[in-house]
Amino acid sequence: MQTTEQPILRDIVLVGGGHSHVGVLRMFGMKPWPGVRLTLICTDIHTPYSGMLPGYIAGHYSYDDVHIDLGRLCAFAGARLFKDEVIGIDRANQKVICKSRPPVAYDALSINIGSTPQVQLVPGAFENAVPVKPIAKFNQRWISLLERVKTHAGKTTIAVVGGGAGGVELLLAMQFRLGNELKTMGRNPDELEFHLFTADVDVLPTHNPEVRARFEKVLTARGVVLHRDAEVVQLNGHTLQTRQGEQLHADEIMWVTQAGGAAWLKNTDLELDSRGFINVGPTLQTTRDPKIFAVGDIANLTSTPLEKAGVFAVRMGKPLTKNLHLFVQGAALQEYKPQKTWLALISTGDKYAVASKGSLGFAGSWVWTWKDWIDQQFMKKFREFPDMETGMGSKAPSAGPSDLALTQEENLQAISAIAMRCGGCGAKVGSTVLSRALGNLKPIDRDDVLVGLHAPDDAAIVRVPPGKAMVHTVDFFRAFVDDPYIFGKVAANHALGDVFAMGGEAQSATAVVTVPPGLESKVEELLFQMMSGAVEVLNEAGCALVGGHTGEGRELALGFAINGLVNDNMDGVMIKGGMRPGDVIVLTKPIGTGTLFAALPQLKTKGRWIDAALESMVKSNRLGAQCLREHGSKACTDLTGFGLLGHLVEMTKPSGVDAELDLSALPLLDGALEMVNAGIVSSLQPANVRLRRAIRNQADYVNNPRYPLIFDPQTAGGLLATLPAENAQACVAALKTLGYEHTAIIGRILPQGDAIEPIVLKG
Repeated sequence: MQTTEQPILRDIVLVGGGHSHVGVLRMFGMKPWPGVRLTLICTDIHTPYSGMLPGYIAGHYSYDDVHIDLGRLCAFAGARLFKDEVIGIDRANQKVICKSRPPVAYDALSINIGSTPQVQLVPGAFENAVPVKPIAKFNQRWISLLERVKTHAGKTTIAVVGGGAGGVELLLAMQFRLGNELKTMGRNPDELEFHLFTADVDVLPTHNPEVRARFEKVLTARGVVLHRDAEVVQLNGHTLQTRQGEQLHADEIMWVTQAGGAAWLKNTDLELDSRGFINVGPTLQTTRDPKIFAVGDIANLTSTPLEKAGVFAVRMGKPLTKNLHLFVQGAALQEYKPQKTWLALISTGDKYAVASKGSLGFAGSWVWTWKDWIDQQFMKKFREFPDMETGMGSKAPSAGPSDLALTQEENLQAISAIAMRCGGCGAKVGSTVLSRALGNLKPIDRDDVLVGLHAPDDAAIVRVPPGKAMVHTVDFFRAFVDDPYIFGKVAANHALGDVFAMGGEAQSATAVVTVPPGLESKVEELLFQMMSGAVEVLNEAGCALVGGHTGEGRELALGFAINGLVNDNMDGVMIKGGMRPGDVIVLTKPIGTGTLFAALPQLKTKGRWIDAALESMVKSNRLGAQCLREHGSKACTDLTGFGLLGHLVEMTKPSGVDAELDLSALPLLDGALEMVNAGIVSSLQPANVRLRRAIRNQADYVNNPRYPLIFDPQTAGGLLATLPAENAQACVAALKTLGYEHTAIIGRILPQGDAIEPIVLKG
């Protein structure tokens, strides 16, 4: 989570993690613009580099070799990463419409989403072909196809539709990889038969005759059947039919042609070309909206039409960065002037490549080595970042409102935001900002809430139904991720966890919010995003948001006081002191959030690790608690800041029992073991480690690599519970069915011994 004393004055939103945008993020990380915040909205945490994708398919590179980790890159840049799918743009209100989260406001917007195969234009292609683009979604398709071919008995016929450089390179890479896979399995590579369909007379029609001749020679030598002037117009199941009437049945069909713009762009009223690409002028601004830029394959540069090649997307990164900076400053933009010729290095599956530039063409193993060096140097820029002191950790120079293009009203607000802030009630967020931000939220109504947000007063009034008793709990912490919507969901989940762990029903919640000062529009947007996430979680739990308090502070923070209900006769209530000898210990979520989020600002984590951790943290414990209660649990707590050992000690003492904990059975978040054994721990870890005195045989396990994780503090962690042994397996199976797929039996409860240390380790 990045913090700065500079208020946010302008928001630049980047849609898509394409080659141009990764360049913008890296350059912004090297030299941030005071008062400007970058937000990347992308469906994926890792974005592939197209230049190395054929090498990945051929087996020369690993997944991480060819993918840029957007999580690490955004952390370096101090940019927010919102993982979601964009489905529209509200240009009138300057908001990006997302599939699964609230709209995201922008002052400037850039689109770099690549192209999309128009498989719907060819009957049967959508159902039966595997499209290569969007490239970011291709990996899972490729893995599935690889497994299908490996398990297919006998001859396998594979057709590639598209005779450009992308189609030819893909076919040769697949042929090389699949042939090697069959050899490894003791099968004959000749079981594979490849067909290439091109609508043109020649393959690689945009390249010079020498290059085309080289590839036709390679294709012939490798037994590829080339179908010229063969536009595929229909797929009947897995049978391809060309415009000339030729037919071929194929077991696998790859689609590398007829790409166009994403369907949602048609509803934006941006000017599109005949294939659905966004028309842009020489400054890379869209022709109908100067606040919106488009780059890479999705852009159609009206002044100089360009081939859809990755080299242009990479080269656009620098001028796009410059023009976005000039735009938010209100300055004149510069024209992008693309090169007239460019170098294309096209591989042939094995470690051999052909170079093509204008009328030139040459080939050899040395060309592949050269290509590999160029690609590795490009990727190195996104793997190795400057030290924190010179990168995102450097303090950006203070900027006054005049540095950015603000309205007169915004200038006054910015001056107010930078000025000395009041304390006391003067530190509250303005009532108009608050009412607008909360006005779009839809907290649920409950009959037992007599006075709440539907009719705000000095305090809420809730009724305690007959036969019920109240459960009260409160939680509050500062933001640890840059996405306020996700932070709101995690904070609400964390606060609700105590009620669920006791077997209670959440009734009402009051919020306590701290937001950094800034322009009213930015504070309002931040509140709306964060509270939208929180209210979604509260509503799903049947918990009514009935009020709260907001104030200004240096860091974003959120907490909730939760009221819950249990039976007043304590029937169905789970308490920490309910452990019994012979019970087994169950944990419903993996651990490791403390070390992972300590490693995040140090750029030590992988984006997919953080993404998986957040998915775990937004998973509610409500259904898990119900399941545990139904299977006879009498003792339960939610795993939070004191870590696994701390919470286990809290339970053994009032229960009058000892516990045996199996380290080898602990479910761990991906990356947690690597990070904690690299010495990266949460700031709360040292305090938790003091509880090691509760371990009877710690000397035997202190060098176990999993040992440090029992002290790791958790946020919105899973449920730690005990169950009668005879019910344990059925309960674990039921919990996994409910979505707690990492649920595990991690130990057992023992009768209390004579020793003062109640915890015994094994594993």
